[in-house]
Amino acid sequence: GAGSAAQLIDLTRQKGVHPRIGSADVIPFVPISGITLAECAVLARQAGIEIWRRFNVPVYFYEAAAARPDRINLEDVRRGQFEGLRDAAHRDTARRPDVGGPQVHPTAGASAVGARKFLIAYNIYIEGSDADISAARAIARAIRASGGGMHGVKAIGVAVNGRAQVSMNITDFHVTPMPQVYAAVQQLSRNHGVAASEGELIGLIPEEAYEPDAEWIRHIPGFDPEVKVLEHKLRQPLE
Repeated sequence: GAGSAAQLIDLTRQKGVHPRIGSADVIPFVPISGITLAECAVLARQAGIEIWRRFNVPVYFYEAAAARPDRINLEDVRRGQFEGLRDAAHRDTARRPDVGGPQVHPTAGASAVGARKFLIAYNIYIEGSDADISAARAIARAIRASGGGMHGVKAIGVAVNGRAQVSMNITDFHVTPMPQVYAAVQQLSRNHGVAASEGELIGLIPEEAYEPDAEWIRHIPGFDPEVKVLEHKLRQPLE
């Protein structure tokens, strides 16, 4: 996958709103069952070496696979994105990759390879006469961990097809359960005179996080556990 991305995606021409440093931007190894986070970190280190050896794309290790404390957080690795990192790696030895380099690939950038707990990508749309992007940003500021909010929650307020949205990554759903996140966004929305509308799940959730009767699940249109719960998908693999 990393090799195909490097071949097909030219970051000097790619445009988008999501932060990225590479064509294959981030490759996490996530323990589900029968494996530990530490073992996933070993796999991540091995994969990073292979990505450099095979495709000449340098690698930064993050979270449980990080080789340095200043690279544990993905946001720190991504600082400046492809354009900024391309210049920084050239002039600052502290920003050079863990494997390969010292400069990033001219069109494919670099990959962040790591090991982490299951991340749930969950968004909530905001509705109401005052539901502009500023309300979504204010809600995101209040709930994200970096602003003193909820542990393991990363959040930003964005505009999606003309609608305001609180876009979140829940990095530890054991400590901060999904119903708690949903309830917080609901309450903050009311405080700002707007309403939390339907939810959106990007990718899959683990069975541990799935509660059939939970309100946050009911507010995701067309939610199908056979499609959206990881273990259910694994029982029915594609041909």
